[in-house]
Amino acid sequence: MVTFSAPSDALHSFCRQTGQVPPRNRLNRQRAAAGRPLAGLLGVAAAVLLAAGCSTGNAGGQPTWVPQQDFQANTQPQPQLPSNGLPAPQPSAPSNGLPQPSTPGGGSSGASPGPSATQDPAVVATELNQPTGLVVLPDGTALVGERRTGRIFKVQPTAGKPVKLVQTLTGLDSNGDGGLLDLAISPTYHEDGLIYAYLTTATDNRVVHFSPGHPPSAVITGIPKGATGNSGRIAFDATGALLTGTGDAGRPALAADRSSLAGKVLRSDDIGKPVTGNPSTGSIVFASGLHTVDGLCVDPVSGLRLAVSAGQPDEVNAIRAGNEYGWPSAAARSTAAAATLPSSLGGAAGCAVTNGQLVVATATGTALASATISPQGAVGSFTAVLQGKYGRLRTVVAGSDGALWLTTTNRDGKGRPVASDDRVIRIPASAASGNSPL
Repeated sequence: MVTFSAPSDALHSFCRQTGQVPPRNRLNRQRAAAGRPLAGLLGVAAAVLLAAGCSTGNAGGQPTWVPQQDFQANTQPQPQLPSNGLPAPQPSAPSNGLPQPSTPGGGSSGASPGPSATQDPAVVATELNQPTGLVVLPDGTALVGERRTGRIFKVQPTAGKPVKLVQTLTGLDSNGDGGLLDLAISPTYHEDGLIYAYLTTATDNRVVHFSPGHPPSAVITGIPKGATGNSGRIAFDATGALLTGTGDAGRPALAADRSSLAGKVLRSDDIGKPVTGNPSTGSIVFASGLHTVDGLCVDPVSGLRLAVSAGQPDEVNAIRAGNEYGWPSAAARSTAAAATLPSSLGGAAGCAVTNGQLVVATATGTALASATISPQGAVGSFTAVLQGKYGRLRTVVAGSDGALWLTTTNRDGKGRPVASDDRVIRIPASAASGNSPL
């Protein structure tokens, strides 16, 4: 079981101001909502947590959602994985014959040798199965989630180190663009150890949270899913609120429909309830009119919220309360967008803001698209960084040390993979600038 420490008075004050729930209050709220104490058995605990994991109220006909217990956690101890010793995924998370993860330069022994003379020291994990979700932990390591298998690995910031399987989320529907799509950590991770995930099930898209080795609890469910348009991202903003970017589920009209959770940026507390500052009381809908949300990031200095949507053209939107971003009207989209990417840098996906620079991972552009960005959201001209070096890029995340972490998507059927794909790459901060690799 997860042990929660009592939050300090300062933490309580911060939580009251931002709409968050302190870790112990969160657990008490889940217990009260379930109507019975947590049982000692894991199955009962999972049912209680899932039953209480989400609700936001239904004032004014706003959308509602009901958590469903359709996930299981891999609670068995996991070995260190220096090479191809990874257990096969569970039946509900097939690997589709793709290579098993390994450590760059690793062998079959328990210890991983260092990089060879020809190995790229920036490549910190190889042979992954469509890595999409990525979050950097406070200790400088990263968690990386595979879209199709639901497996989540801990990756070290140095090449040649072991890769460790920490959790497998099952019950995913990875058809089309669905599956395990993003990861984030709780703003109070040092106290609660909670990891958040955005994923697709057989019935919906949803947000869950969990601590490693324990079953997930639903946070937001009932986000529409479709054969396409499931792409989504999650992030915590500067106030500690959870941002959830959702696609239109292949039904463009849903993006403008405020009673739907599709084609939106949602803003809630860490258990899925509306927070102060949202446009409508009782609703988690924060902004509307988005085709997809392929990237979602927050400027750590200004607090500016940004969403990236792939399309024709790919666009960057500064997300503000109550804004409508125009999809499916092309004219309305271009008016609302803060910037568009040049066609040579198409296939926009994940984004990050570091040292006053917005960086966007691009797949067809096979590069990072980099531009200056002001605290008000004014975006400069994009230039290509690392173009062609690693192929198609899917995710980019900035660590607190200024390093950029990337994932590739060369084995998605559209790329030209090398033997080590797909890869996790860490570009350290430039020695010259001290705080940015760009």
